[in-house]
Amino acid sequence: MRARRNLLRGRSLFFVRFFRSRITRKFFRMPTSVVGLSLVLGFVVVALAAPLIAPPAEPSRPYLVPRDSYLNEPQPPSERHPLGTTSGQYDIFYGLVWGTRTAFRIGLVVTLVSALVGVFLGAVSAFYGRLVDEVMMRVVDIFMTMPFLVAAMVLVTILGTGLDKVMIALVVFGWMQYARLTRAEIKKLKELDYVQAARAIGAGNRRIILRHLLPNAIFPIFVMATMDIGSMVLSAAGLSFLGLGAELGYADWGQMISFARNWMSGTYGSPLQYWYTIAFPGLVILLFVLGWNLMGDGLRDVLDPRMRGSK
Repeated sequence: MRARRNLLRGRSLFFVRFFRSRITRKFFRMPTSVVGLSLVLGFVVVALAAPLIAPPAEPSRPYLVPRDSYLNEPQPPSERHPLGTTSGQYDIFYGLVWGTRTAFRIGLVVTLVSALVGVFLGAVSAFYGRLVDEVMMRVVDIFMTMPFLVAAMVLVTILGTGLDKVMIALVVFGWMQYARLTRAEIKKLKELDYVQAARAIGAGNRRIILRHLLPNAIFPIFVMATMDIGSMVLSAAGLSFLGLGAELGYADWGQMISFARNWMSGTYGSPLQYWYTIAFPGLVILLFVLGWNLMGDGLRDVLDPRMRGSK
């Protein structure tokens, strides 16, 4: 028991030193990584402080964007509405602040579930091989032939509109890359000496996969998941723009842009009259996706095995 405790303690110290000495130092040396992390942390602060930044008019329904009236024409920024209002007089500032929570929920939940499904199927496929691998990879090929956004749009139409339906559709068509990546990594790892040694001393298949293969294949998967969060939020925003997302008036970035679809070109002689209805939601989506992509690029460079020997 004591030996096992000492072994676990030694592993913990190893990982702590590993991340402190190499990954953290390299990550913070790259300006783009720091910018990406700063953007993501900024959105985290906004999401956590949403009740203070934009107090809800209805505490029981905080994600419902308040509206002053049913006037069709958007109104420019004012003291009451710092970023203006959309068609239907939905407050843009409130929608963007509370939409940050919606974005994190979509990005994190969809990416986590997609990664878990893909990692499980990819690990089983690579470890057992033969018929299991052949069948699973053909299923992956079938799913990958479908255009992602179009397939998600069709499934949401079948299931019915709503944020939960959008998340289900994104998961259904978002796990294949994780399966292929996991399969490729584990196929390389399962032939190494330490895996053969674990098999020789009687370790079961489950133990080999969970304790010896997945921990050593997790870094590329983690990098892909980091970059996938922004992509999932962007896809969800696209579905919401098409009217297949959250309920009407829900704090969602895609829906905030959807409210401005009839006013994008402005009016005759003044094409930028309603610029604020597009500029602010578009900028928020851009910065959110950019933050995750920059952070993912930094992690990829740091965790690249070809760079581990560099200082």
